[in-house]
Amino acid sequence: MGYLRGAGLAIICMLTLSAANADAAGTPLRVYILAGQSNMQGHAKVSTLAYMADDPATADLLLEMQDGAGGFRTVKNAWISYLTQGRGPQSGEGIGPLTVGYGARTDPSEPGDKIGPEYTFGLRLRDSFNGPILIIKTAWGGKSLHTDFRPPSAGPYQLNGQEKAALKKRGLDLEHETAARRNLSGESYRQMMTHVRKVLADPGRVVPDYDARQGYELAGFVWFQGWNDMVDGGVYPMRGSPGSYDAYSQLLATFIRDVRHELDAPHLPFVIGVMGTSGPIENLEPRYQPIHAEFRRAMAAPAALPEFRGTVIAVQTAPFWDMRLDAVAKQRDRLNARKRSLEQSVERGAASQAAVAGEVAEITHLLASPDIQGLWNRGASNAAYHYFGCGKTMALIGRAFADGLLAISPELK
Repeated sequence: MGYLRGAGLAIICMLTLSAANADAAGTPLRVYILAGQSNMQGHAKVSTLAYMADDPATADLLLEMQDGAGGFRTVKNAWISYLTQGRGPQSGEGIGPLTVGYGARTDPSEPGDKIGPEYTFGLRLRDSFNGPILIIKTAWGGKSLHTDFRPPSAGPYQLNGQEKAALKKRGLDLEHETAARRNLSGESYRQMMTHVRKVLADPGRVVPDYDARQGYELAGFVWFQGWNDMVDGGVYPMRGSPGSYDAYSQLLATFIRDVRHELDAPHLPFVIGVMGTSGPIENLEPRYQPIHAEFRRAMAAPAALPEFRGTVIAVQTAPFWDMRLDAVAKQRDRLNARKRSLEQSVERGAASQAAVAGEVAEITHLLASPDIQGLWNRGASNAAYHYFGCGKTMALIGRAFADGLLAISPELK
């Protein structure tokens, strides 16, 4: 297997002997790397997972996640090392058995109240593989591929003409800004790779029963990122027009090559989690449809390259956008906009307080109703760019990532 690795030369030799002798005493530790920005961190509060019971299509998955005692299961024989940044300036690591609480954290080393895709990702893999699993997750909010995760083979980011003109207009020193961007280029990529190597150098630090005689196997990589690139009109000045995000496709292909090269895993299975905020393209406002459509196309494009055929797969996440919460969000926005309009008319003197009081009271009542606020509190816990912080959505995305990986990992089918 082209992506079999060990913690050192001695372990590699033992792995080779183990494979040759078909040692039945155990199996290598399967290692999965998850990386990206805030949606890979995960901003869905664990409390929203109960919302899954409302939908017959996810009720069984919820039961699978629960422990029967009012909490959530710890995934058997699965561990996680999670490098992220909390409220402080430095990144930190959280380690332990895989369960809920490994989403975005205030303190990286302390259990949190959120999940990302990692939990159901591990649950799904457990259905297909009985051996030990280690997830190495590295994710930070607000990071781009064009700069922060920029792969080394792409070289440092080069400011384009539009960006230079904008800096000049603001009176900023172009040489200083160019140097700053050069220094930032690849910072998150380097943090990711440094942490992966640290964990692989001593898997027993995270996995208590790690068997060095069996070693480990790099079994998959999941990439879930994109928002900061999609909305950056400076880096992608023609965003939304055909080919406007081709540079992202090229960078992502280079990212895959560099990761495989640095980990000496030329056929490492790779999942691209395609951004799907706002759900189906037709659900977006018309002015945003070309931007999202073109970016999703660009994200998925590397999977179609001949060199990646059969080892890279693009998994769409738009199908897991919760349309029920979407309808509530739009209704809330309409009601709040109308309420603000009424209040502003009073401030301008265009209407009296008495004249608008009845409608304002009605809007306030509707916003607090079970159909709106009750449902929202049950299923959502964050903003739309974080998939509403919906645990159901994160659970479905994590499971889909695992299914994608299984589709390109024949030995696990």
